[in-house]
Amino acid sequence: MTLVIDASMALAWMFEREQAIDAEMASRLLAACGEKAWWVPGLWHLEVANALVVAERRGVIAPSASDLFLARLSSLPICTEAEATRELQSRVIPLARSHSLSSYDATYLDLALRLNATLASFDRRLIQSAADLGVTTYQ
Repeated sequence: MTLVIDASMALAWMFEREQAIDAEMASRLLAACGEKAWWVPGLWHLEVANALVVAERRGVIAPSASDLFLARLSSLPICTEAEATRELQSRVIPLARSHSLSSYDATYLDLALRLNATLASFDRRLIQSAADLGVTTYQ
């Protein structure tokens, strides 16, 4: 099985989730690292970095914690899609429009569709859109 992991899932490894079941799911996925191919679109790295910088500015975490988390992420066997953003637009924009998603979230959905992959996310709208299109979601 191939997995597409969005930023919300990865960030659950750094920040506590409100729901215990969500925290358990994120931990279970991280524990299974290496058993399945993990894929992310290129924007994933920027989304994760942005969340960390925002948390630093709000005083939630120290920069050293961000650096350590990024080092841990870089040690995981995560494959980054290499397709240029410009080529993605023709697929992502229609997905975003038809499912009321941000173009960022539609990028994860597009990748899951193309790879016939399971989508790992905590974004409810993205999960619902995936289900509407027959994409399996990680549970």
